[in-house]
Amino acid sequence: MKKASRYRTNRRGRKDAQLAEFERRDLGEDIRASRAGRLLRRRAKPTSILLDDGLVQKLREKGAKRGLGYQTMLKLIVREHLDDY
Repeated sequence: MKKASRYRTNRRGRKDAQLAEFERRDLGEDIRASRAGRLLRRRAKPTSILLDDGLVQKLREKGAKRGLGYQTMLKLIVREHLDDY
């Protein structure tokens, strides 16, 4: 008996392209280097701020270089530079 796949497939029975790309890439080193795991393990308080579109775009670009989303990138920047103020 064939085991059912837990992955989405297209009409031709192939894996979803986005899922295949995700499985192909190993972001382990990028995440370890960014220390993002530390932020995720701590207790966090949700907050809401309004950011200009240009700022969000820059955060997305910088985050993409590290394999991170813009919100995680923003958290890293705040953590690294908070003591400067």
